[in-house]
Amino acid sequence: MSLTAPRVGTAPGALPVLGHAWELRTRPLEFLAALPAHGDLVEIRLGPSPGYVVCAPELLRHVLADSRTFDKGGPFFDKARALFGDSLAMARWAQHRWQRRQLQPAFQTARIAGYAEVMGEEVARMTRSWRAGSTVGLVDALNALALRIVTRSVLAAAAEDRAVAEFQRSLPPAVEGLYRRTLTPVPLLHSLPTPGNLRYFRARRRIRRATDDVIRAQRAAPPDDGGLVSLLLSARHGEHDGPLSDADIRDQLIVMIGAGSDTTANALAFAYWLLAGHPAAEERLHQELDDVLKGRPARFDDLDSLPYTRSVVSETLRLYPPGWFFTRATTAETELAGRRLPSGTTVLYSPYILHRHPGLFPEPERFDPDRWLPERADGTPRGALVPFGGGSRKCIGEQFALTEMALALAGISARWALRPARGTRLTPRALGTLSPGPLSMVPRPRKEAPGHG
Repeated sequence: MSLTAPRVGTAPGALPVLGHAWELRTRPLEFLAALPAHGDLVEIRLGPSPGYVVCAPELLRHVLADSRTFDKGGPFFDKARALFGDSLAMARWAQHRWQRRQLQPAFQTARIAGYAEVMGEEVARMTRSWRAGSTVGLVDALNALALRIVTRSVLAAAAEDRAVAEFQRSLPPAVEGLYRRTLTPVPLLHSLPTPGNLRYFRARRRIRRATDDVIRAQRAAPPDDGGLVSLLLSARHGEHDGPLSDADIRDQLIVMIGAGSDTTANALAFAYWLLAGHPAAEERLHQELDDVLKGRPARFDDLDSLPYTRSVVSETLRLYPPGWFFTRATTAETELAGRRLPSGTTVLYSPYILHRHPGLFPEPERFDPDRWLPERADGTPRGALVPFGGGSRKCIGEQFALTEMALALAGISARWALRPARGTRLTPRALGTLSPGPLSMVPRPRKEAPGHG
């Protein structure tokens, strides 16, 4: 698809003082989904200030390719630094370069292959506790799974149940609080002792304490040859060549724990909801797993032989990307879609709306894993799928997350089919990440699991 004359429009309905913050807070997905009708680049109001939402894939490729001009910034990142500091995911352009060099060894392919063993062990640990016909709170179960995996693998730390439980309890209110603060245009309100602010501050304190415990335990343990904590303890600061402070290390770990758990758990939960409602797709997944695995656990080396499993992951990330909304800030005056943007302008993009662009994906609302099989995926425009961002700021954990999701999907589905408990509905919640809402699911041994819906 060629974009020869980008359209610049303005979103209707801005309120005095609040702008469009109320709609982004109360009905964000519906609001964003309506914006492409107004242009390829659409001006909205974030309180009294303008922001520009990128609604065309060609424009997004330009933004993501120039991370120096369109730097990490804007309301989301400015507020998120209160929890995550200037860690890799939050860092501005100059800091990002040296931080990524320091952390990249923890995410090399050989390391991920090793992490895959932990992934398989933790999936088996989780599913051993399931009983046929019982009810499982799927998002909570998957969140605990992902937390244990990231803690044991990337952090190379003992996944104590107490620490995992603390992260599981505290990350959701912290991330939700950050998102709500992003959309509160009056900074004074952030410090008031409201129930929401108090929940956020308590959660932030608990997360910091739990992370400090991980650092202390790792300092006392024998040196590891490439785990993230070990790398950070030996890292040198890119600006003054001194060691990282404990606060620097804590910030990096918090963002890795948060990004490596909540997002993966939500994506897998969406995948199981979609499979339960599409029995033909579920049957193809099961058949592939039976043919390839023949009853044994999935391993890293199996992934190339599981194209449909990986396609289910890709299609789930297209329809329900956990990272659904991001902001950037221009570092210099620039031009986008023919519009001059002053330095400091907020630019926003949403994988959720771009992944549902009918010019990129025919029948964009339909769950169709086949669109990611090689014979069809080659026709998808480059950069159409952006759940992990793009350019030099693409998520460092992309391959880790894709490996984890594929192995978890394979490990669970080889034994179980999951069906919604009576009365369960999908209620997507778009806060810091995109969540399916609480999903009560009933695990059934494969041969006892009739389709639903």
